[in-house]
Amino acid sequence: MSREENVLNYYVLCNKLKDIIRSGWKNWNVQRERVESVAEHIFGVQMLAIAMKSEYQYDVDIMKVIFMLAVHELGEIVIGDLAQFQITKEDKEKMEHKAVHEILNGLLDGEQIEKLFLEFDSHSTKEAIFAYQCDKLECDLQSKLYDEEGCVDLDKQDGNSVLKNKLVQKLLKEDASWSTMWLKFGQQIYPYDKNFRAVSSYAINNAIGKKRILKND
Repeated sequence: MSREENVLNYYVLCNKLKDIIRSGWKNWNVQRERVESVAEHIFGVQMLAIAMKSEYQYDVDIMKVIFMLAVHELGEIVIGDLAQFQITKEDKEKMEHKAVHEILNGLLDGEQIEKLFLEFDSHSTKEAIFAYQCDKLECDLQSKLYDEEGCVDLDKQDGNSVLKNKLVQKLLKEDASWSTMWLKFGQQIYPYDKNFRAVSSYAINNAIGKKRILKND
């Protein structure tokens, strides 16, 4: 293919992420006119990364992190958004890596971009660890926003296989709030450092979706 075709092919493929709805929201029957797509998640996690770097002064290459997060969901163009309870981590990783290789094949910088994707997946560098924490926390924070809007009814969860998870059951029994379950689940499952844990805990104890204004307004 020509360079022009490579540019447009990659662009059109990535554009599909705008139409792939995040599976977690479908699993929990989130009732809302517009539910977050994978592309919107990518934007959200990049903005979260910028804020976390700014406020906590992490020693990371933020431009590398932003690039890493821009491509961290590329595989979902092919395999879709598979939740952690739908498939084993090993099977998803195998499918996703193959998909990413196929998507990037042909781009002059494809190999370099693929290495960045694999670095994120390996959690092997400080940028990858930071980006991974942002990725997981962003999802938990989005659940809080949906919960504050009243988008989830825990009594209307027929067919939701996630409810079979023992930790999910335990957390829901401890607190009836859907988003508190999400946030506490993240704190127990993911390797958050003290700063990510602090932001998560703040979200548990406070409304985060209230009207925000610019400081000079």
